[in-house]
Amino acid sequence: MPRLLLPALLLSMPGLAAAQTGAPPARAAATTQAVPAETGQPPKKVRDVSLAAGQACPKAQADEIVVCRPLEDPYRIPKGLRRPAEIPAKNQSWVNRAATMDQVSRVAGGLPDTCSPVGTGGQTGCALQQNQQWAADKRQQRREAESIP
Repeated sequence: MPRLLLPALLLSMPGLAAAQTGAPPARAAATTQAVPAETGQPPKKVRDVSLAAGQACPKAQADEIVVCRPLEDPYRIPKGLRRPAEIPAKNQSWVNRAATMDQVSRVAGGLPDTCSPVGTGGQTGCALQQNQQWAADKRQQRREAESIP
């Protein structure tokens, strides 16, 4: 018997909840002329306006949102925040820090491909180091060129 009552009770719960959320008729008539922000409804229209220098942003109607942007700088994100700079070593993960420490210890030990005056194979890495520096400079220039609109 409880197995039959439980599904019937669960099926009748949404009907009870819907009956409690209905607004009284006097209040429903008053909210028909309200602004959408007050009623919780999304706006019916969103206007995107591109402005020339010196133009003012137009006023929004009651049922719309106006987004204004200048033609000189059409991006909404400031230039300084568009592409972050390189992350300082103190804010990097321990994996990057360990790799940096490993490279520093290799150079100090004069191991091959390290461009170090110490040890027998230290001089062999100078060209490799110059190529890596050149590639890093090119990546930085490309990032800076991409951030300019």
